[in-house]
Amino acid sequence: MRPTSSTSGKPMAVSSSLNSIHISPRTPKTPRMGLDDAEEGVELSLLGEEERQQASRGLDDSEDAPTSLKKAIGAKDKRAMVLLCILYLIQGVPLGLALGSVPFLLREHLSYSQLATFALASYPYSLKLLWSPIVDSVYFTSVGRRKSWIIPMQFIVGSLMLYISNNVQKLLDNPGDNIVELSVVFTSLVFFSATQDIAVDGWALTLLSQDCLSYASTCQTIGLNTGFFASFTVFLAFNSEAFASKWGVPHLTLAGYLKFWSMVCYSVTFWLLFFKREDKEPVNEADMSIKAVYKTIWTICKLRHVQILVMVHLVAKIGFAANEAVTSLKLVEKGFKREDLALVVLIDFPFQIMGGWLAAKWSRGDAPLRPWIYAFFPRLLFALVATLIVYWFPSPPISTGFFVFLILHTVISSFASTVQFVGISAFHTRVSDPLIGGTYMTLLNTFTNMGGTWPKWFVLKGVDLLSDATCKVADAGLDIAVEATECVSDHGKATCKDVGGVCITRRDGYYLVSGLCMVVGVILLLTFIIPKARKLQALPISVWRVKME
Repeated sequence: MRPTSSTSGKPMAVSSSLNSIHISPRTPKTPRMGLDDAEEGVELSLLGEEERQQASRGLDDSEDAPTSLKKAIGAKDKRAMVLLCILYLIQGVPLGLALGSVPFLLREHLSYSQLATFALASYPYSLKLLWSPIVDSVYFTSVGRRKSWIIPMQFIVGSLMLYISNNVQKLLDNPGDNIVELSVVFTSLVFFSATQDIAVDGWALTLLSQDCLSYASTCQTIGLNTGFFASFTVFLAFNSEAFASKWGVPHLTLAGYLKFWSMVCYSVTFWLLFFKREDKEPVNEADMSIKAVYKTIWTICKLRHVQILVMVHLVAKIGFAANEAVTSLKLVEKGFKREDLALVVLIDFPFQIMGGWLAAKWSRGDAPLRPWIYAFFPRLLFALVATLIVYWFPSPPISTGFFVFLILHTVISSFASTVQFVGISAFHTRVSDPLIGGTYMTLLNTFTNMGGTWPKWFVLKGVDLLSDATCKVADAGLDIAVEATECVSDHGKATCKDVGGVCITRRDGYYLVSGLCMVVGVILLLTFIIPKARKLQALPISVWRVKME
């Protein structure tokens, strides 16, 4: 591989104006016709002094651009969408294994400290920003800028899955003695999948035409969710002997599942290598060195509107953080069977695909964040409904009517979640510079993921701290109440049961934390998120660009 270099002697990343940057013809431009002076002032208010001057100098040029009309999707774009779905599917499969099904299979055999060691496998996907500049800058010209990384990464992922399938019995029979090997193998699997994701994100910006860029997020939703659910929910369901016998389906082993997907990886990689030609991207000043790309990342982070977008991402998911982190656990605790939970998710999956497609259509045009903003309201509403479902959950077995109600609730709330994911991804695709597309999109997606990750620790900790649990033990005919905070956790409940006691929860911290999250979420939505999001989507595309000097 070779790094591409800037055409100038000493590259330095600076913010750009319309007069000084080359914008790829595949990059969507924000239409400026019809904006009055007040709206322009709102847009420029998000920028620093130098950025305002640069954007103002460039407005006259962009105002002459015609408003882009929605066109029918061409055959080339349709083929590109299918390819992107397949590539995202391939990375979703190992993620579903490492982050979902394998920890579930190991939880009965490992201590919490050992599970924490295995949890390191998820870190590479959150830290991929650290090496994304290398993926953007180093490649074989003869192979293609994106294929140079996608092909070897997929081959390695397929080989790792084949290795695990051949050794799965040894690894899982005694996982305590093999925890280091398990952690290394699955951490490597996620690392190579994350690297493939960087390259695919960058390729999506040039693989699709300008009018269809909003569908890149739909392809990601379809592919990634399909792979993740296939490896998590679907696999766990078919791997369960109880589920297989109940519904008359064949029992699926982990070894057989891994062998199937390793063959899929090899087949797609072979097709990419010999039958798919990657269009050459124009060689210009943005084909930069690794050092220059890292400087560009820092320059992007210093842009005031990027900083505002980051702040929006970090607080956007607080309102439904408790619902996403705890509700499903509470439902299982109340007696909802995991097999039934898997069935609900399976029913919900086609609606997620439909939601992704519709959200991409809604995100085309001048207001790509509109569906993302609107979807906040049903998500918050159904977070409240979910809390009430947990509170009034009936004693098992649940009735058919209540089960149907749970399905409807899951489908509608999941639909709103998918609309938000696709909407914000479409906006990222719109503003990301395709010349450093993998890095730019990875930067923005990193903060999106962090917005959903950082509240979880506080939510789970808050449920424990705010819960009032009692272990009641009957001794010699007398009731002895023993206060035990551990009675909130599965371990504490098991300990209480071992001493012949019964856990009694006088106050469940879940309801307090869920209510607090929703109240804070509504306040942030109305006072900060919506106003800032509307200003951000009104900014011209030029202010999101950076260049090399």
